[in-house]
Amino acid sequence: QVQVVESGGGLVQAGGSLRLSCAASGITFTINTMGWYRQAPGKQRELVAVITRLGSTTYADSVKGRFTISRDNAKNTVYLQMNSLKPEDTAVYYCSARDPRYGSYWGQGTQVTVSS
Repeated sequence: QVQVVESGGGLVQAGGSLRLSCAASGITFTINTMGWYRQAPGKQRELVAVITRLGSTTYADSVKGRFTISRDNAKNTVYLQMNSLKPEDTAVYYCSARDPRYGSYWGQGTQVTVSS
């Protein structure tokens, strides 16, 4: 079993920055991809950025050049540095840790609100 816990959300003005953290605990040695998804009110959950154990990254077009995902495998932790935030980035951000055998584990989500 894997537990996933996010932290670092909050309220920020447009143009500001936030850093999200996500720690996975439990049976984590088989976790490959970790990443961030977000869901705004009335919208479907969407991919923000993911990173594999070897460091390969994928970003949504809407965040390229503004967000950076990184990972510390020794700590089973993934980070999302968000710069130049826009009001449209407002959403609940969820961390995901994927085990190829059992699927994805999700955190409870952390709110990010960007005011204009």
